[in-house]
Amino acid sequence: MSKKSGSRAAQGSGTIRKKTIMKKGRPYTYWEARITTGYDQGTGKQIQRSFSGKTQKEVREKMQAVAVELNNGTYKEPSKMTVGEWLDIWHDTYLNNIKPRTVKIYENDIRLHIKPALGAIRLESLKTHTIQKFYNELTHGTKGKHPLSPKTVKNIHGVLHHALNQAVANEMLRFNPANACTLPRIEKKDLKPLDEENIKEFLKVIQGTRYEDIFLVTLFTGMREGEVLGLTWDCVDFEKGILLINKQIQLHQEKELKGAYTLTSPKNGKSRTIAAAPFVMKCLKRQKVKQTEWRLKAGEAWGNPDGLVFTDEIGGHLTKSSVYREYKAMVKRVGRPDARFHDLRHSYAVAAISSGDDIKTVQGNLGHATAAFTLDVYGHVTNKMKRESASRMEKFIQGVSSV
Repeated sequence: MSKKSGSRAAQGSGTIRKKTIMKKGRPYTYWEARITTGYDQGTGKQIQRSFSGKTQKEVREKMQAVAVELNNGTYKEPSKMTVGEWLDIWHDTYLNNIKPRTVKIYENDIRLHIKPALGAIRLESLKTHTIQKFYNELTHGTKGKHPLSPKTVKNIHGVLHHALNQAVANEMLRFNPANACTLPRIEKKDLKPLDEENIKEFLKVIQGTRYEDIFLVTLFTGMREGEVLGLTWDCVDFEKGILLINKQIQLHQEKELKGAYTLTSPKNGKSRTIAAAPFVMKCLKRQKVKQTEWRLKAGEAWGNPDGLVFTDEIGGHLTKSSVYREYKAMVKRVGRPDARFHDLRHSYAVAAISSGDDIKTVQGNLGHATAAFTLDVYGHVTNKMKRESASRMEKFIQGVSSV
């Protein structure tokens, strides 16, 4: 691995030597290896990489590993870029097609969790066990910080994993060190939809209230809250009884934009149509009449540039918080203070499956990516239906066998 004096070092050639320095007033001996990895195209000077270790064997093995990579054409110069620096680049360059609200969530995860723990580490030196330790600390809490829920840890992992995948695609990393990490198990929460008696009482208590039609449309279509609040009149086909779900409302969280909103694509990015029950279309017609009266009364003060179906009396968009507060007051009156607004969606799904709708139809109406996901969420309903089917078959068998 040595060269003659005055000769030009070939790529992959190197030297090993023993060095002694003073450390804390005492001599400290170690081995150092240097290998030529290339030449600067501007100056012609050698580009060298050095290794140090306690033994000659240790540094020789490091140097030989680099020599093999140079011969195979797979060698890359080490980068000094840190994880934090790469996250900044990833944020500024690769999140342009992500929804603003999602970007905001990514920013918070990076600022509050990922950068403080991993930001100073060199990107190429980031190891799986380091990331795993980070996840474990988030899960169990450390240094006075409260433990985070498994779902939150999974979301943080998603941000880091996404960023590291891009680094791999850019050939800055050979593989994603977050791939082999294990995440805390997310326990599925039991669904608590409104049962038939709850729904009957709910319909009574919301009658004539401010958000009655919002609650009814949500309950009997299974739309998400952002979708029903982002529904526009051009997506309502009264003649065919069809609703086009192609957007949802997202409120801006930034102080300077507080109160403003954006209409974005639905959760999975795909539009869908719902063949609504005549009762639902009747609710929407009633809302249209009501909104027409508000517009005439408001005159020039009327807004609603996007043609939202559900607005306030001057055409302003409704906030999720105001609708949610009214909803909680209503479900409390029917003895279900635990019910979330999202449980209206679950109530629709359970009612649809129980009444005989096939899973594929329910999946399409809910906007789930796959029927398998719908089955996974509402499998308990189909199991109940199977048992009921078995009971009906048993009755049939008893009837024919007694002849």
